[in-house]
Order: sequence, then structure tokens, then C-alpha cells
Amino acid sequence: MSETYTPALGHSALTPLYDAAIALLTREGRWRRAFVSQISPSPNDRILDVGCGTGSLALLLKRAEPQANITGIDPDRQVLDRARAKAQQAALDIDFAEGFAREAATIAKDGATKAVSSLVFHQVPLGDKRAGLAAMYAGLKPGGELHVADYGLQRTPLMRALFKQVQRLDGFENTTPNARGILPELIREVGFVDVEERRVIPTPTGSISLYFGRKPAEGTFHG
Repeated sequence: MSETYTPALGHSALTPLYDAAIALLTREGRWRRAFVSQISPSPNDRILDVGCGTGSLALLLKRAEPQANITGIDPDRQVLDRARAKAQQAALDIDFAEGFAREAATIAKDGATKAVSSLVFHQVPLGDKRAGLAAMYAGLKPGGELHVADYGLQRTPLMRALFKQVQRLDGFENTTPNARGILPELIREVGFVDVEERRVIPTPTGSISLYFGRKPAEGTFHG
């Protein structure tokens, strides 16, 4: 598995432009609102935001439910510094930790009720996609939920053409499995049940899918 990561926008020099680029190129307001609504944070939630980047999703979740416990993890110290600064400026109590997706279970040591991720899995190698999802599964309490927002199956010639912009930045090898619709298969493969693609939102850089999965409750058998 990879010991490196793909920086925001594919190059560390572009990290300062990340928030503006995501807002402009992904219809961010639309899909993030839909994603927060799908996650539906509650006061008793312990939510692990895997690949939290500059903290945009973590801040939205904390604003939606101030009593929820939110922890963001990311391997990129530069974006974590930005996330911490944004949370401090907004006076929001959010924990941030340095780590890869495959370390999610270790970081969620008290057991998360929900594991979430946005715009991460299209960037990483296939082995790391599996390892990250498996770690999110392991870090959840029985009955816990998985929520992923990412570039998924690009269903039309237009969406496939637009997604090539992302592929040029993040690499064709890592992004092509997402464009072919592999994420639901991988989510089921690591043990999640009730897996659904709940929304498909077209953007100027390809379509973003909102996925859901559930870790079986204790004592539940799934053959």
C-alpha cells in the first residue's frame, strides 16, 4: 500500500487554491448540502471524517449539530493546518489528527457511529481504496453508518469528458476505477450492507455520487 498521498488538487503548490477550486468546479454548495442532509448528524454521534482536507465537511457537520463529536483525519499536514485555522476562526470544537484512511480504526478508538468521506477515494490506488474502506468499517460501532461523497460512475459521454479534468490532476490509474463505478462493489466487499448510491449530482468536473452503507448490528448474520 502507498505510503504517500495525492495532495489537494494533485499538487501541494495548489493547496492554497483548493477551497476556491472545489467551490467553483464541483457545485460544492449543492452536493455538500445534500451530503450533510444524508449524514444527518445527531447529538450523540461520533463522526469520523476520513480525508477531511481543509475541514469544509467537518465544519458543516458541526454547525448542523453542535453536540456531535467530530474528528477529521488527513495525511497532509498543510491542509490540516488550514482545517484547524478554519475551525478556530469559526469557534467550532473539532478534533483533527494526522493519518491515512487505512488508520481510521486506530484513530476512532472509542468507536464511531458514522464514518464519512468526501472527494478522497478517487485519488488513491485501488489497494488503498479497499484498505481505507475496511478501516472505516473496523472503526465503526455495530450498526454504524458509512457515507461517501465522491466521483463515481460517469454515466454519460459528457460526464466522462468533464471528469478527465480531474484525472489529469489526480492521475488516470487511481481515478479510472471510480469512473467505472467500483466504489459500491468495494463498499460491499469490506462488509457493509444496505449499500446504496443515493444521489448522483452532475458538476463541471464530472458527476459526484453520494453512497451509503451500514455495518451489521452485533449478532446479525449476512451470508
